[in-house]
Amino acid sequence: MLQNRPVIRCLLLAVALFGASVSMVSVADRLSVPALTTFRADQMLLLDVAIAGDQLIAVGDQGTVIRSGDEGLTWQQLKTPFSVMLTSVFFTDEKNGWLVGHDGLLAKTQDSGVSWRKLLDGDEINHLRLSRLQAWVSELEAQVHVEPDNERLAEQFDTAQWQVDDAAAALEEGPSVPLLDIWFADDQRGFALGGYGLLLKTDDAGESWQYWGDRLDNPDSFHLNAMIADHRGYLYIIGEAGLLFRSVDQGEHWERLDSPYDGSLFAITEYQNNLYLMGLRGHLYRSVDGLAWQAIDTGFNASLVGAVVSQDRLVLLGHGGLVVQSRDGQRFSQVDSGSRRSISAGAGLPGKYVLVGEGGVRTLESAHE
Repeated sequence: MLQNRPVIRCLLLAVALFGASVSMVSVADRLSVPALTTFRADQMLLLDVAIAGDQLIAVGDQGTVIRSGDEGLTWQQLKTPFSVMLTSVFFTDEKNGWLVGHDGLLAKTQDSGVSWRKLLDGDEINHLRLSRLQAWVSELEAQVHVEPDNERLAEQFDTAQWQVDDAAAALEEGPSVPLLDIWFADDQRGFALGGYGLLLKTDDAGESWQYWGDRLDNPDSFHLNAMIADHRGYLYIIGEAGLLFRSVDQGEHWERLDSPYDGSLFAITEYQNNLYLMGLRGHLYRSVDGLAWQAIDTGFNASLVGAVVSQDRLVLLGHGGLVVQSRDGQRFSQVDSGSRRSISAGAGLPGKYVLVGEGGVRTLESAHE
């Protein structure tokens, strides 16, 4: 059975949006040129890790995908037909998984990561986005003619027109917008999200996608960083500038919620039926219902970018090698991570945490408070 997985997409916001490595090939080449094989793949910059049955799959810089079958002790690099930065990976069972990355890459595996098939890239996403936004403008224009004095509708129409212009410009620039998170409710229904308000939805295991960004109240096209479902089945999306959205109908409709913080939010997780928001400079918030939030002072100012729910502990991960843990979700103590290198994500296993970030993989024993 799949265990709870961390929901983070940014080691550093600049890394996730603009890349961590300098490439000598074009964007088109990065989407089609296989990742280089290296004996140090487990020491590369890695941004996410997921549990797939009894295996761990981690992804990161230059198209790197690595797999461990012995709880993180040893790792094998898997072949990938692309070399872009990979930002997120999600498995619904031991075989079926999806990953996303820079340049709009979205790929799928059906054999535990041994092989990956590209489903979408940035060019295709730009076409999807432009087509949907143009249809949205037409829909709004018809409504404005019926209700010419509706100021809210007029403002929405102006926003839609601006987004169409922006989408047209993106189409000319090429596949540059990164995807930052991938999440599936089951083996068919899923969402991918990322930079500049990008939101995609699939109902057929990723074989086809619809642009869903126009369903969010995000007129400035702020970046979307992470997504989860809570124990009630409600979906949440968080992003920069304190973006916080919720859907109570499996993602068909979204409402923008009042956010407790107007800075960037990097991660959201659930622990003991409470939601936790994490962001810049150590900002942490807790909520019972997803509506009212309580600030929690961990005593540390490093940005929090990921979380692991393991056994009876909530473990938060951050910049500068920060690892803090709590049993009650309110009082946190620091765990020595052994390095100042930033941590981006982790997986909870019996007696230990397998963490990834700058410098690759590290393993920590579960510390007792």
